Amino acid sequence: MPLERLAFHGLRNLQAVDLTPGPRINLFTGANGSGKTSLLEAIHVLGMGRSFRARQLRHAIAHDADAMTLHGRVAGDPAMAIGIRRHREGGELEMRLAGERLERVSRLVETLPLQLINPDAFRLLEGPPAGRREFLDWGVFHVEHGFLDVWRRFRRALKHRNALLRHGRMTDASLDAWEQELVHWGDRLDGMRRDWIERFIPVFEDTLAELIALPGLTLRYSRGWDRRRELADSLRDARATDCQMGFTQQGPQRAELGIRLDKRPAVEVLSRGQQKLVVSALKLAQGRLLEQVTGRTCIYLIDDLPAELDLEHRRVFCGWLERMRCQVFITSVDPDALAGLWQPDTQVAMFHVKHSESGQGQLLPLDRQTS
Repeated sequence: MPLERLAFHGLRNLQAVDLTPGPRINLFTGANGSGKTSLLEAIHVLGMGRSFRARQLRHAIAHDADAMTLHGRVAGDPAMAIGIRRHREGGELEMRLAGERLERVSRLVETLPLQLINPDAFRLLEGPPAGRREFLDWGVFHVEHGFLDVWRRFRRALKHRNALLRHGRMTDASLDAWEQELVHWGDRLDGMRRDWIERFIPVFEDTLAELIALPGLTLRYSRGWDRRRELADSLRDARATDCQMGFTQQGPQRAELGIRLDKRPAVEVLSRGQQKLVVSALKLAQGRLLEQVTGRTCIYLIDDLPAELDLEHRRVFCGWLERMRCQVFITSVDPDALAGLWQPDTQVAMFHVKHSESGQGQLLPLDRQTS
């Protein structure tokens, strides 16, 4: 469901924003440093409870503000209000959905499925496995209703086993008990991930094929322990070395999504532009699969879409966004970089972000266009 209203106050270098976005394509242009990316950041916080630009959310608060307040309204029958408030000095993150105070960020994530494509998205290829596991688990979370409970129970069992290993006061009985829990929930978690990846790979391959021809590129899911052995056997045989290391070395917490081109890590072979297209195909395929399985659509946040893409690849990329019928928020320094790339019947809402006399970014709506 798209966002039909956004209101932000106390966000970085932006003046107070009250925005009615379009249901399809929303394009924000302006000079570097004007605040375009901050708009995407605010939507990301609304849907994820965290920033993609700062480890601590208080760093996103404007220097002259005591707090940051973000509001949105999700279209529907009825429409649903969503809100975030973070005070600079202490206090917990305040989250509300439809007037109800939330205790868990997962409710935000479930309500507002987001996909972010920005320079940090390259970490899917070049970063550590944790980022790829997060990508994988985002997909499973949105299509498997029981995933979150399984994931939490697995993490709890893992935490307790690791505590026993670190403190060195374990007994065989106590370790057996937590390993049984770990195996039970770990096998279920692995099964959900395998089911999801089987559905995801064909959608990804179809998406990638239209963006760029890379016939040797493959995705491979590795579950985190020897595929020829049961998890229970692997854990039991590794007790001595796990005790020396102080943590569990095998299991779903070590799962990996390998992205390779002709049997080599893709990041070692692909150009920067090719990497962006592969990452974009991964993100677009997430949204396509979500829609196929649940009927829901993602909201896409795309920072500087034209960067590292030539005109033809920009055209194909925009074509996918149109076909997916999703809501998109795009930033670009050059207002002409995406001109003429949309079909005549595609709604494109255009906004300009400029520096005001106070030094803050000011959002100005332009004439809403259909091409």
